[in-house]
Amino acid sequence: MFHFRLPDMDCGGCVKKVTRAVQSVDPDATVEADLATRNVKIKTTSAEADIVEALDEAGYEIEKLG
Repeated sequence: MFHFRLPDMDCGGCVKKVTRAVQSVDPDATVEADLATRNVKIKTTSAEADIVEALDEAGYEIEKLG
């Protein structure tokens, strides 16, 4: 599981876009988003680099949380 902060994720549309980006890499991935903190938890079998690349291509700055 990966934990990231996405400072630019500020609405429900962003959550959908983030989910689509992650699932373009791993269709079985799950994304839990907290808009208040702008944190996401991503459960996936894909490599972290692939997830980061997909989020970057979707236009999101990424801060790794742990």
